[in-house]
Amino acid sequence: MAGLRAQGVDRVFCVAGESYLPILDRLYDTAEIEVVTCRHEASAAFAAVADAKLTGHAGVCLVSRAPGATNAAIAAHSAAEDATPLVLIVGDVSTDERGRDSFQEIDCGQLFGGFTKGVWQLAHPPAAAEFLGRAFRVAESGTPGPVVLTVPEDVLYQRDPGPMSLTPVLAASATVRSADLAAVASTVRRARRPLLVAGGLLGSAKARATLRETSERLLLPILTSNKHQDLFDNRHPHYAGHLHNNTQAGQRALFERADVVLAVGTRLDATTTLGHRFPSGSVPDQALIHVYPDPARLGARHRPAIALAADPGTFLGSLAQTDPPTDPARVDWIDELHAFEVEKGRWQQHQADDGVPFGAVITALDDVTGGDIVVTVDSGTFTSWLYRYLRLTGNARMLGVTSSAMGFGVPAAVAAAMRLRRPVVAVVGDGGFLMTGSELATAVAHDLPLIVLIANNASYGTIRLHQERTYPGRVIATDLRNPDFARLAEAYGCLGLSIAEEADVAPVLRRAMGHGGPVVVDVRTSLQWITAYRRLALTQPLVAATSPRSL
Repeated sequence: MAGLRAQGVDRVFCVAGESYLPILDRLYDTAEIEVVTCRHEASAAFAAVADAKLTGHAGVCLVSRAPGATNAAIAAHSAAEDATPLVLIVGDVSTDERGRDSFQEIDCGQLFGGFTKGVWQLAHPPAAAEFLGRAFRVAESGTPGPVVLTVPEDVLYQRDPGPMSLTPVLAASATVRSADLAAVASTVRRARRPLLVAGGLLGSAKARATLRETSERLLLPILTSNKHQDLFDNRHPHYAGHLHNNTQAGQRALFERADVVLAVGTRLDATTTLGHRFPSGSVPDQALIHVYPDPARLGARHRPAIALAADPGTFLGSLAQTDPPTDPARVDWIDELHAFEVEKGRWQQHQADDGVPFGAVITALDDVTGGDIVVTVDSGTFTSWLYRYLRLTGNARMLGVTSSAMGFGVPAAVAAAMRLRRPVVAVVGDGGFLMTGSELATAVAHDLPLIVLIANNASYGTIRLHQERTYPGRVIATDLRNPDFARLAEAYGCLGLSIAEEADVAPVLRRAMGHGGPVVVDVRTSLQWITAYRRLALTQPLVAATSPRSL
């Protein structure tokens, strides 16, 4: 455990397994590292991913052999797609059982090799610190991502015959040459309609403060990358919006008028770039300046006028010290962008006869919290309502995964509530909740201030939307018959509440936010209003859902 302590690890998530019992036994005597027992390996690994997003350091997950490793693979893949550092430690079969069709044997190199940054096997106990140091260094450097370390069961029972070097290896921080900084500053200063696209590597408190300072000093409107709406105060007059899979045509047209796009700390993934259509990178119409620590990401799919392999926060700190622009048109451009975002976020009633439009719930959540909220987001069409109507303040946090893997929301909320010790709201669909909602047991065990909002439309909504569009009248495999989620929550030991009408929304949310412990709110939401922008013309009747109870 000295190797984990040397890397600054204070919490690990796991599902206990006999293949790594010696690790658990050593953790028993390691008070500095908290062990969080989860109910499924996917949940444990998702929680570690969420913890990494909050701390900026690699999350740690412990699982056992093939069943545990394969269950955790979904979160490891999400970490890869999301550029989030994760160290997954797998208790493996004994060395002499390798390659012999042994019980629960799996080749982790083949399983994880295609999407992780490294898969290594620890064969000698004295090398533990070396391997752990390498795992953390690789996971956190360049483009962050997952690293898998397998430990054969027999190796764990061997005595360590010698001392280990426990000095942590720190990742290098690339700085910007003065000539490059001058070129960027000159381009940004001359721009009449610039946009700064802020990415996930600006997630630390220091980087967020630097982002705001840079925006205010250099008059730069801030556009946040996919699933990173919380990087900049949404109520600040320089906030220009959030790039996501429901960014609408009118707002896209505004962004396309930018003459300079400064992308900092983002890989420019497919969703952030609106299907690789923005930024155009067409010089001089829309010059792209791309700043990212991994040189391999620069120039991939998008042609930058200037590409810098540098630490994003350090770069912005230096840029903020350069001369500000003098063109007064810059202020008009910022105002136009923010005015569009403000108007888009004004709630209007949505008539529905099949449930509560979920936007009414999100609008009320925004009113109750004032946008000062920690929210974890699962995947589904309901997310469009959050992106439109939840206006996050500078103290807020939003956690999601760009892979859109279902099941992230609840375990991520558990991790966030443990790390931040403040109320956390998990927003999930009915499908995603039943994938990892068993982590309510973990929330109850730790008495966490966690509120789970379930958008219950009795459907796999995203797939239903595509199904209705592509194969109208041929609905199959997307209808769901759900339990009574409020009663299920009570069985776990949570407070269970339900919303059946819009009149229920505000009082239920206030009660949930004031409870102080785990709460589940079952929202019987409209399937017809499938997104914040689209009403679905249903081609066949809905499956009867459970009848949610009132207050």
